[in-house]
Order: sequence, then C-alpha cells, then structure tokens
Amino acid sequence: MSKTRQTFSIEFKQEAASLVLDKDYTYASACQAMGVSLSALKRWVTQLEAERRGVTPVGAKALSADHQKIQALEKRIKQIEWENDVLKKATALLASGSLRKSS
Repeated sequence: MSKTRQTFSIEFKQEAASLVLDKDYTYASACQAMGVSLSALKRWVTQLEAERRGVTPVGAKALSADHQKIQALEKRIKQIEWENDVLKKATALLASGSLRKSS
C-alpha cells in the first residue's frame, strides 16, 4: 500500500505559516485548522520567518511574492549565463575554423 504525497500551493503554505506567525495560533491548532502535519507546518513557518529576514530559500519555492520574484530573476540570470557561454564557445569555434581555412 503506497501513500501519495500531498502537494500544497504556495498561497496555502503561506497562509498556514501566517496563522502561527501573525495570528498567534499554536502549532497544534494551526495544524488542525489547515489539515496539515506538524512537520510540514514547522518547515513552512521556518521558511517564512527566514524570508521575512531577507533570506531567499535555496531548493524550495519561496513563499513570499518578493522572494518568488528573486528566484525567478536568479533562474533567468542562470539561463542567460548559460546562453552566453554557448555563444562564446560557438564564436571561438567559428573563429578558429575560419583561421585554418584562410591559411
């Protein structure tokens, strides 16, 4: 018998963590209200606290809108850097090939 892993939206995670951080819910009451496990809620609360201190998460989707934008921009930068590397290598290859033909 296999368990299927539940997935939650970013908004749901943020709302659940906000209950503990902003609405003075206990972890137990927030878990019951949202229907999630204690370990998941603790992870989301820790992440949201870190994001509020300015730390963009690595390896997890950001919960706050600002950090979501930061992650999107970091992803775009990585893509552009990869494209630039490919162009540099192609330019070098073409330049070296054209030099050999003209000699």
